[in-house]
Amino acid sequence: MKEMRNILGWLGMAEEKSILEDSQKHVEETYQTVKSFDEAIKAFARGDTQAKIVAIANVAEGEHKADILRSKMVDELSKGLLLPPDREDLMHFVKTLDRIADWTNGAARLLGFIEQKLPDDVLGNLSVATDLIVKSITKLRDGIHSLAKNDLKKALEDCEIVDNIEHQADDQKRVVIGSIIHAKLDPATLLLSYQLGEYLEGVTDKIEDAADLVKILAIKSK
Repeated sequence: MKEMRNILGWLGMAEEKSILEDSQKHVEETYQTVKSFDEAIKAFARGDTQAKIVAIANVAEGEHKADILRSKMVDELSKGLLLPPDREDLMHFVKTLDRIADWTNGAARLLGFIEQKLPDDVLGNLSVATDLIVKSITKLRDGIHSLAKNDLKKALEDCEIVDNIEHQADDQKRVVIGSIIHAKLDPATLLLSYQLGEYLEGVTDKIEDAADLVKILAIKSK
């Protein structure tokens, strides 16, 4: 009976490794999705409408690719041999990771509706918020790679940096919203810009949620 448990335990570890490998692919697609959004913000700031449209389309394509990977991982977990607690942790992790791409795509859609040229201070503040998202997803990507390599200390350190960036994003959200409220914008642009500010901070929230789950997986692996 003990030998049987060991065999099942080995199979579970192999399955978990497969999920983590797919998670690395997923976070790469999510990273590229965020980078495409960053390109869209930069194009918008310099008034390059065509580049903005292309970058927003790339965001949508990246989100679609990430969603395909998410479906694959969920299917593997549903049919796998992992015990319920491990399966639930990984399922939660997979779905949380996918929300990052979803929210980034939502932010891109909002940006696509904004046609009025925004004041320089608003554009600058949106750019700072977007830079924080890029930094955050970069450290989450590093953390997932560290976890897959069983470098648990580095994984935890990467996730702590994600937490710190999220606090900066909270502060930046107040700056973004403040600059939008005091700008002279038509009602539609004001509403869209306000929602965009909310979404940007929401993306960093989702990245932090994923980082928290990486920490849980790392601690359980010790």
